Amino acid sequence: MKIGYDAKRAFTNTSGLGNYSRFVISGMMTHYSQDEYALFTPRRNDLFKDFFPSVAKTQVVQPNGLGKRFSSLWRTFGLRAALPQHGVQVYHGLSNELPYGLDRQRTKLVVTIHDLIFLRFPELYPTIDRYIYRKKFKDACDSAHQIIAISEQTAQDLEEFFGVGREKVQVVYQDCDPVFQLIPEKEAQTEVRQKYGLPSQFILCVGTLERRKNQLHLLKGWHAAGAPIPVVFIGRKTEYYQEIQDFIAQHSLADKVLFLPYIPFQELPIIYQLATLFVYPSIFEGFGIPIVEALNSGVPVITSTGSCFSEAGGPATRYVSPTDVEGMAHAIQEVLSSPDLQKQMVKQGLEHAQTFRPQVTIPQLYQVYEHVLTQ
Repeated sequence: MKIGYDAKRAFTNTSGLGNYSRFVISGMMTHYSQDEYALFTPRRNDLFKDFFPSVAKTQVVQPNGLGKRFSSLWRTFGLRAALPQHGVQVYHGLSNELPYGLDRQRTKLVVTIHDLIFLRFPELYPTIDRYIYRKKFKDACDSAHQIIAISEQTAQDLEEFFGVGREKVQVVYQDCDPVFQLIPEKEAQTEVRQKYGLPSQFILCVGTLERRKNQLHLLKGWHAAGAPIPVVFIGRKTEYYQEIQDFIAQHSLADKVLFLPYIPFQELPIIYQLATLFVYPSIFEGFGIPIVEALNSGVPVITSTGSCFSEAGGPATRYVSPTDVEGMAHAIQEVLSSPDLQKQMVKQGLEHAQTFRPQVTIPQLYQVYEHVLTQ
């Protein structure tokens, strides 16, 4: 089988869609090295030049001529000729979209849809962005022979918003980067703690500081719990950050809340592992990969009820309504007051994290490829 991938984000993106793309591509090549692979990308980034193993027969396809100058058009329309030219039998769009004009008989099409948050919370997105996303996502779902949803929540949203029948959707989870499974040397931990001025105990929250991520809810619950240990936030700031700062100033909490700057990716797992508790108070996600990162890092987790959170967090995680301040306060107090409970949550969390390992999920994806070849 020759499998093609939209690899733009695998080569260039440092965040969620890039991590997912690298996870799928590297996992597939490792587990199914007998097959051939073609990675289609308008450009490459030295940061991720070695993310895939050399065990499989792989070619990286980039545009030339006008395609190099108009790379977005090449990704959208130019692959119509490129895919059959390179003998691709199955093409997988890893980030919510597929090229236009493809011959569905010659090339079988799979697309991963990560979430439809722009439809659930339209007020968070500019009108033009919503229009573009809706068209791209819907067209990809219509064109695909099979759709991969990264959670049951996304599968339900595909049915609710796009009317996609469940027989066309396969839920296949993703794992976080393997670096979160590594145990760093004590020297590295000490160096990172000193570099960022991290306290001996702290609550960690990772994610863009925006209303949907709901960090103010964490602060309110933590304050109601008596602000027992400091809180550390990692994430890009938006205008919502000012609301967070207003609450901190109003309650004189500045000396117990730390906002970290951009963290190099190799240092992020160490900060997770130094944390006493991870809290992810988001209102809605497609999956919630920071939860999986925390579980792999051996940190107890509190997150929200609803959405996909129980899929990511499993049975050991504590769940609180994203509007229940007293519930958040109680959960924080409960976990921090019991070392035995923390150990139990960590143990069960690591067990649940095995659900997302490539040896479990990559064969599920491969079965989808085999299935579409028979359609």
